[in-house]
Amino acid sequence: MLTIDHIVLSSTNLARDAAALEERLGVPLSEGGKHALFGTHNKLLRLGDLYLELIAIDPDAPKPERARWFALDDFSGDMRLTNWVMATEKPRRVIGKTLMGTGELITVSRGDLTWQITVPKSGKLPLDGFAPAIIDWMGAQTPTERLPDVGCSLEKFVVSHPHAISLRSFLSPLHSDPRVDVRGSEVPSFHATLKTPKGTVTLTS
Repeated sequence: MLTIDHIVLSSTNLARDAAALEERLGVPLSEGGKHALFGTHNKLLRLGDLYLELIAIDPDAPKPERARWFALDDFSGDMRLTNWVMATEKPRRVIGKTLMGTGELITVSRGDLTWQITVPKSGKLPLDGFAPAIIDWMGAQTPTERLPDVGCSLEKFVVSHPHAISLRSFLSPLHSDPRVDVRGSEVPSFHATLKTPKGTVTLTS
């Protein structure tokens, strides 16, 4: 009922950090687009059956009336992993099981793509952003299906958090992806291990 859809790297400068990420991974990122509702823009990379999103506040966009998603209003510092998104084709059955504060499904568009995703009013997902957002592509072709295969894939995605039990309790009945590992830890963190043309690359929070 839930599958990992994409992992999110936040940035304060999309062009600069896209160039750095391309150098590190040895592959080009694909153009994403602009999200008028949140005043953000992004670039994308296919990782086999999911994708990576590099996202930043669009300096040319007006400030939105609501908090930006993925807590980008409060983001600063170096490019890093900040969030992850899980997809479902049965959102109404899943939303009632999400952690408190996940937010309601809202409709978002970028170019010819339209989807629904959970966004809290504060912009910050539960467990300090370590709980996933839930996305529904409403039967349309997903970005993963549209992106070119450049030889990258996700080998492991580890979520470490003091409240790992709460996160596992939500996830365990709904998904069974051996690449996703939720661990207990005093210090919250993300670790994504990628297979790339340059070998194994680890991205962290």
